[in-house]
Parts: sequence; structure tokens; C-alpha cells
Amino acid sequence: MGLSLIVNVLLGIPAVVPAFLLWYFASNWPLAELGLTQREPTENDGVLPWVMLAVPVLTLFGLVWWLANWPLRRRTPLTRGTYWLLSAAATALPTFTLVVISAGN
Repeated sequence: MGLSLIVNVLLGIPAVVPAFLLWYFASNWPLAELGLTQREPTENDGVLPWVMLAVPVLTLFGLVWWLANWPLRRRTPLTRGTYWLLSAAATALPTFTLVVISAGN
């Protein structure tokens, strides 16, 4: 699991971009419609530009993440569900670290 942990934390560094895109999209459209967040006041282009940007970025990152983890999964004694859960958590670690740092400032 050591190599998998290192690979997933390193993949988590560029994963900050897809995580930001997901949060920006969610906070400006579905969550804002539910009244849980406030829309960005300068966001007046609509959903289409964000979908056109986010879909390729998320697809590319998801593909790279899966291709990096697929061979590593076969080498680990962990169950399939445990491995994928820990891999996703390790990938999210850099994003969560930045969120904690920004919340402290």
C-alpha cells in the first residue's frame, strides 16, 4: 500500500483543479438554486462554458487516476472496496489540506 499511497497523494496535487471545478459548478448552480450557497455575482455566462471546460478536465483526470491505480490494485492485499476508498481519500488529501489552510486564514 506504500507505493499506492505515494502515487495517490501525488495525483492529488493536480486533482485540486478538478475538485475546484466541481465545487465552483456545484456552488453556483445546483446548491445556489437550493439556497445553500450564494452565486458568484460576476458569473453570467451560464452553465455551458463550465460544462465544456469541466467535462474534459474531469474525464482526463479520472482516466489518468484509474490507469495509475489499476495495476497498483492488483499488487495489494486489500479488498477491492478498501483499496479504492483509501486511494480516493489519499487523492483528496492535498485538496482537503488547502481547504483547511484557507479556512484558517
